Amino acid sequence: MLEEVLRFFAPRTGETALDCTVGWGGHAVELLRGVGPEGRLIGIDMDAEHLEGTRRRLSETGLPFELQHGNFAGVQQILAGLGIGQVDMVLADLGMSSMQVDDAGRGFSYSRPGPLDMRMDRSRGRTAAELLASISAEEFATQLRELGDEPEAELIAAAIIQALSRKRLESTDELARIIVEALHPEQPAGKWRVHPLTYKWKTHPAARTFQVLRILVNRELANLQQLLRVIPVVLRPGGRAAIISFHSGEDRLVKIAFRDGLRSGVYETVGEDAVRASEQEKLQNPRSRSAKLRWAVHK
Repeated sequence: MLEEVLRFFAPRTGETALDCTVGWGGHAVELLRGVGPEGRLIGIDMDAEHLEGTRRRLSETGLPFELQHGNFAGVQQILAGLGIGQVDMVLADLGMSSMQVDDAGRGFSYSRPGPLDMRMDRSRGRTAAELLASISAEEFATQLRELGDEPEAELIAAAIIQALSRKRLESTDELARIIVEALHPEQPAGKWRVHPLTYKWKTHPAARTFQVLRILVNRELANLQQLLRVIPVVLRPGGRAAIISFHSGEDRLVKIAFRDGLRSGVYETVGEDAVRASEQEKLQNPRSRSAKLRWAVHK
């Protein structure tokens, strides 16, 4: 949603932009060009494995920037360490990057065999395999219902825990196969389409489970809640915040935080409705079909 982000931010020369999920730098490059040589861009990402490539990409602009490996929940400390109190723009593009999904070794994809990892930062925390080994069927079913809106939460959780009673799950294809066989024993796992067909998509049976596991492994909702708490502190008066979410639970948190900020006088204005990706972008990038952008302007 690059065009939508730039349209809202309308970056001006000399401003400071904070990209909390810099990734490969797709948004960051354009924000950096917008603020120019007198401005500054700070990029943060939990995943350190692609930051060097991002650094090279941003360096090609010849403009000033800083990249930091870290969790955006600690954005105040990161900015303080750089001697920055407040910024003009805060962007967070939640979820996974295409690079992470396409790298089978990261374990995010149900369509690519790989280790059951799912950590954004592989230097710390429990893997998805370790999390599953320590959770009960009842607790996991609750998480699938509440975080993933999974209608077959109990059936999926029971099938996974039953499989775990026989052996530890270590690979994404093992987990995906268990889910498919539990929900659709008549449908071979490899027959499920995971790419768009002219405005129509068939959701893979394991999609919601993988999403929920990733959210739990990386504590994504707790991190987002902390970011939403500190955005008004790190934004200058008149500063703008934009958050792109891909999950109903994330979008709900953003919507409530911005709405409450408007009512309490923290924000001057907020977007009434979420901005969605264009049909053209959905065709070019199927992952954008669930994207929702919400924005707020500090008072």
